[in-house]
Amino acid sequence: MATSIRCGFFLFVFLFSFHTAIAFSHEPELGSARVVFQTNYGDIEFGFYPSVAPKTVDHIFKLVRLGCYNTNHFFRVDKGFVAQVADVMGGRTAPMNLEQKLESEKTIVGEFSNVKHVRGILSMGRYSDPDSAGSSFSILLGNAPHLDGQYAIFGKVTKGDETLKKLEQLPTRTEGIFVMPTERITIHSTYYYDTKVDSCEREKDILRRRLSESAREIEKWRINCLP
Repeated sequence: MATSIRCGFFLFVFLFSFHTAIAFSHEPELGSARVVFQTNYGDIEFGFYPSVAPKTVDHIFKLVRLGCYNTNHFFRVDKGFVAQVADVMGGRTAPMNLEQKLESEKTIVGEFSNVKHVRGILSMGRYSDPDSAGSSFSILLGNAPHLDGQYAIFGKVTKGDETLKKLEQLPTRTEGIFVMPTERITIHSTYYYDTKVDSCEREKDILRRRLSESAREIEKWRINCLP
């Protein structure tokens, strides 16, 4: 009888541990949309977690569709920690139209979750107010459990880890709590596509070329026309 009880207890512990491990290792499902940032060090592609942070995903995707991240930059690269995209209101070199400004000025309610901050995760930047996230976000360059539950996770990198490794090798300087690259890491242009669309590769290439050309034209206009 005692042996049966012990066996039953160990079986219970094993099953509990097994299911707990699965629960903690479960990754949210990615939506079908993909976004690509074209930087001067290579492309970075990422997808969204609409089931985890729906309001944040809608906001960031709209900023991308409006071209708000074009000519923006990574203002922070802390090796093994984060590479952070600047707020588009102050980080772009190109002027913004009214629609871009209106969307960029919005803040999003903090959609905190149990998803872990590990390398490749996308996490919103914010001030002390938990509902102050805007357009700045970080790409995790390592595991950061102290951020868990404090910042809204909304997606992850799907391609471009080699680009992140290049960014981590760049020289940096320290300003307060920030480790910043000594040269500008520019997001020249952005594009998006849907993985469920059969002809997405052709459409992606066309859109990428158009956005790249548009970004160059905007930059030319800025250099030639602004005082």
